[in-house]
Amino acid sequence: MTSSSDSSDSSGTTGTTGTPAPAAPKAAPKAAPKDPWDLPDVSGLVVGVLGGTGDQGRGLAYRLAKAGQKVILGSRAADRAREAAEEIGHGVEGADNAECARRSDIVIVAVPWDGHAKTLESLRDELAGKLVVDCVNPLGFDKQGAYALKPEEGSAAEQAAALLPDSRVAAAFHHLSAVLLQDTSLEEIDTDVMVLGEARADVELVQALAGRIPGMRGVFAGRLRNAHQVESLVANLISVNRRYKAHAGLRVTDI
Repeated sequence: MTSSSDSSDSSGTTGTTGTPAPAAPKAAPKAAPKDPWDLPDVSGLVVGVLGGTGDQGRGLAYRLAKAGQKVILGSRAADRAREAAEEIGHGVEGADNAECARRSDIVIVAVPWDGHAKTLESLRDELAGKLVVDCVNPLGFDKQGAYALKPEEGSAAEQAAALLPDSRVAAAFHHLSAVLLQDTSLEEIDTDVMVLGEARADVELVQALAGRIPGMRGVFAGRLRNAHQVESLVANLISVNRRYKAHAGLRVTDI
């Protein structure tokens, strides 16, 4: 038979002197997972649109400005940007590309693919420290229709990241119909916006910006290394639109 002191030692509740052993520390409670739809307020940010006099740039500027965002259109020619801004209204301003980049918090790149690299190289200093959102689709066209091009860097977005080492680059707004964006009779644009980027905070800013436009929703779609297939999908949408006489967009299900 064991003594009472032996019994206490074996239970682990007291030490050899009869004093209680310290309780094991409790594990810290796990933090609740972040709600992926809990997005920041971007209403006070200034959005610049490089290539703002083109159809896609004008359409994005119109929709964002109509939603209450402060928008500056950028163009190689300031007078052309100011003229386009006046036509859009809703407080949109026009400026040359350099001024547009300097004055904006978020800069959307909506220039033609053949001018993409040259434009960004010329604005490296003005875009330093900015969140740059690339929506350029590298495409070619022949008698069979549109087809995807693959830049040496992998995608337009990755080219932007390589050319702008002091900027934060994301990719979004690739699949939007310029026709629908500019149609003033439409109150909503029924589509999702695929958003790619390296930093969650930057991605969420772009998601929130997309969500400012009625009917739109920004959806995280991976890191920049996945941008090529997102950019390339526009060639498929062009084929859809031609066959069905439509202005097709995308919806991601079950989220």
